[in-house]
Amino acid sequence: MATPPFSSKIIADTGISFGDEGKGRLIYEAISELKEATGQEDPVAVVLKVNGGANSGHTAGGLKLNLLPAGVIDPSVTHLGIGAGVVADPRKFIWEAQPLEARGYKIISRLAIDERTMVSDITHRLLDLAFEYYRENVLAETPRGSTGRGISPSFQDETGQWQTHYATFRDSKAAFQKKLAQKCDRAIRTIQHVCQLPAEDWDELFETLTQAEVRANQDSIESGDFQTAEFDFTQFKGPEPFTLNVDRIVEVYWAAGQKLVNQITDLRELILKALEEEKYIIGEFGQSYWLDKRQGFSPNVTGSHSFTPEIFNSAGIPVQPVHTIGVSKAYDTKVGTHLFITQIPEDHDLSNFLKKLEFGTSTGRQRMVGWYDAVEKGDALRYGGFQDLMINKLDALSHNQQWTGFLKICVAYEDLEGNRVTHVPRDETYRSGLKPIYETYEGWAEDISTIRSFSALPPQAQRYVAGMVKATCDVAYEACTPVSLVNLRYVGVGPDPEQIIKDIPETQDLLDMLNQPAEV
Repeated sequence: MATPPFSSKIIADTGISFGDEGKGRLIYEAISELKEATGQEDPVAVVLKVNGGANSGHTAGGLKLNLLPAGVIDPSVTHLGIGAGVVADPRKFIWEAQPLEARGYKIISRLAIDERTMVSDITHRLLDLAFEYYRENVLAETPRGSTGRGISPSFQDETGQWQTHYATFRDSKAAFQKKLAQKCDRAIRTIQHVCQLPAEDWDELFETLTQAEVRANQDSIESGDFQTAEFDFTQFKGPEPFTLNVDRIVEVYWAAGQKLVNQITDLRELILKALEEEKYIIGEFGQSYWLDKRQGFSPNVTGSHSFTPEIFNSAGIPVQPVHTIGVSKAYDTKVGTHLFITQIPEDHDLSNFLKKLEFGTSTGRQRMVGWYDAVEKGDALRYGGFQDLMINKLDALSHNQQWTGFLKICVAYEDLEGNRVTHVPRDETYRSGLKPIYETYEGWAEDISTIRSFSALPPQAQRYVAGMVKATCDVAYEACTPVSLVNLRYVGVGPDPEQIIKDIPETQDLLDMLNQPAEV
């Protein structure tokens, strides 16, 4: 039952569902474990945000974060790294950091923003909304459910070689102004002529952005950290439709960048030096394996690469061994317009209960809920690879006044011709015709949120956990079982850092448990 040591000084914290798995809390657990294992007060030199931008919400130690890495919760972490695989609005750094610093957290001085981190700005957010309009109103397709944070348009700048790097903030203001003015012109032409946004809808883009940021930053407004006017995007409008106040945009974004200029660095050297000093690097991923722009299902993907290999490109270091932890929940959730094969019917008692718990950290959007899909998790293990598994929110499945009943695990799919399908098809048309094949497990009545030992869990909860692990392994390994099985490292039984179970039996013992008669 001893927790095995991490196999590398580089640890990747990844999602293996469709995001919202509780990856943020893993940072705290990994740091605590490394402190105990090494006897050092500061074993982790860098917690690195690897990908994405302010679209990846994490909750860590009670703090809701979008752009900052979850390492903010532990002052022993020397650097809060922002990798080259990230697109970041400089104002968002300030909006997140300033309220936290007012609460005593040391943030800005610990930031280490790579020179090649890409600048995201208002033009990307306007394009994000305009492309949603184009998709829905011009193409008559289902909207993709974007967060409206400008992430995909920011990465489109990278593929089009239009990107602006954070190193630009160390250049002259005139050079920055030239680049940003070009972006504004390009965005306006795209919105007007490609997206075909009506002129009467132009003002609404700015109002939508204002409302979204006021809502997202309401706590900071109420605490007095910011005035509501800080989040007013209408200041960037021009006097007519399809015009922008370029001078004002330059002024605001340049000022934000200058507040961060001392934190812009060559992250490659910083990380290599830390590894030479035998320190640990934890790569914190946004989104998940199935939201990766290459592995997922377009258009319901993110704009970045969201699994382990990206850590090397984002950090700018050589490929080397990395210890990957795949994080999921004890049930599934999705947002947006994803195909959801295991979605629990809306009128199901468990669905009604879980939906009260499930809202996105970044946007506040209601998440759809479903049964644990072991086919998705198993394919992430088979093709993505991870050494450890973390399963969160087991406590949410305890029987309560709102629901009692059996739990289900999706162990395979069935296609329209009745064939059993044991992997996630990459053909979306074929995939859309699949139905889940379930195994059923007994639920439990006990409140397990105060339990800290696996053996103290109700027998039904133990078997359900074992069932999730077995079904995931069956998909990943098929008939070829490896010498080293994936290890279930943590089980979360509540949102607080201490609500975690670590003394979990080895995987083979979990699998053997299912061969024993269930306790009545």
